[in-house]
Amino acid sequence: MLSRVADAIYWMSRYLERAENIARFLDVNWHLTLDTPGGRGEQWMPLVSAMGDFDLFAARGLPEDRETIIRFLAFDPEYSNSIVSCLGRARDNARTIREIIPTEMWEQINTFYHLVREAAKGCDAVLNNPYHFCDEVKRRDLTISGIAGDAMSHDEAWDFFRLGRLLERADKTSRILDVKYFILLPHPTDVGSNLDYVQWAALLKAISALEAYRRRHGRIQPERIVEFLLLDHDFPRSVLWSLIRAQQCLHAITGTPMGYFANPAEKRIGQLCGDLAYMSVEDVVAKGLHEFTDNLQTRMNRVDEAVFATFFSTFPAIDGASQQ
Repeated sequence: MLSRVADAIYWMSRYLERAENIARFLDVNWHLTLDTPGGRGEQWMPLVSAMGDFDLFAARGLPEDRETIIRFLAFDPEYSNSIVSCLGRARDNARTIREIIPTEMWEQINTFYHLVREAAKGCDAVLNNPYHFCDEVKRRDLTISGIAGDAMSHDEAWDFFRLGRLLERADKTSRILDVKYFILLPHPTDVGSNLDYVQWAALLKAISALEAYRRRHGRIQPERIVEFLLLDHDFPRSVLWSLIRAQQCLHAITGTPMGYFANPAEKRIGQLCGDLAYMSVEDVVAKGLHEFTDNLQTRMNRVDEAVFATFFSTFPAIDGASQQ
């Protein structure tokens, strides 16, 4: 497959997944504002920090209130990681590979983009209550994912589509977990309180994990939630599940047998999967959840860099050296 085509498929899927996960970020924080007494849940800057764009936000001198941050994360066309920007880039990439992806998929991506653009024009209702907008973003992305799974040939293009989506998902799951544990909990005395349990339940609900978690572990237990979202082998939004499937996609693309590596991307993701597969939640807690997820994100970024160097670096990308 041409690097140009592979790059477009890979980044199309990453941007779609990123848009959905930003909606999940907004959704979980919105639920916290409803469930937390006394307005203590009105904390929105942690979402900007979770995206790694605190300095960018601060440099623009924007106020740190709910409406501004929702507008920034959802509708700001000058912010490259906003939902509308992600969908614009996903649509641009999809347009260049219309002969590769199913017609129904292109139509859904195009409609999705225009729906969010229209929402941005009259966004007061979303700024006051983002729940329905976030739910629509999640549903639209799930629809596109379902079309891809049922209508795309499961060949090399499919593997690149899955690779981008899975790496993006692993990154964002770790980020939303990190934000909850270290920033959204206002006071150390709240650990183990009803407020703490409400927040953990809201996080699980936003990641569409509440029912799956309850079937596996029953009552809300922070350590079990950390284990479920980071290290579970069966839940398709856990970091480990996503990385193992991404590793399988890499090996399907290159033809390298599992257990071997032929390029830096396979080496780095193999080492990361191995470390996570033999790690317990007690190991995570002993390191400190924030320190662990920070290191995990750094290692996943190195996997991203290796994927780019291995498959896409031989030609200029649409938005520069890398589309990230």
